[in-house]
Amino acid sequence: MSFLEAVLGPKSKYDKSLPYTYEARIRMFDESEEYKSYFSDTVCGLVEYLHRHKIPSDGVRMFEIYLDREFPIDAGFFTTSDRQWLFKPDICRAFQQHYAGHIQDKTCSFKDRARAGIGP
Repeated sequence: MSFLEAVLGPKSKYDKSLPYTYEARIRMFDESEEYKSYFSDTVCGLVEYLHRHKIPSDGVRMFEIYLDREFPIDAGFFTTSDRQWLFKPDICRAFQQHYAGHIQDKTCSFKDRARAGIGP
């Protein structure tokens, strides 16, 4: 990592066509608007974090977070047909069309980001 990358952060974070970060929201109680939030700079990192902490995909809502807006992510992008977490390289293939030109067989625009997750 160069000095500028260390100071400014990942170059891909400045690409306005890509989400700045990803958030998973899990309701704290049924029928409640209160939820727990988990974050990662990559969707694959967020899935890995949730899986590692034994959080099932049922009830998880994921969002792409841009600097000025957010969008829900269809669960079909990050889970299998039986609602199990989808991991690399399958999750990469699932998002190829969604992030056209950013995810290819040998490279990914998100590769400069940390894949660590955080949450409550």
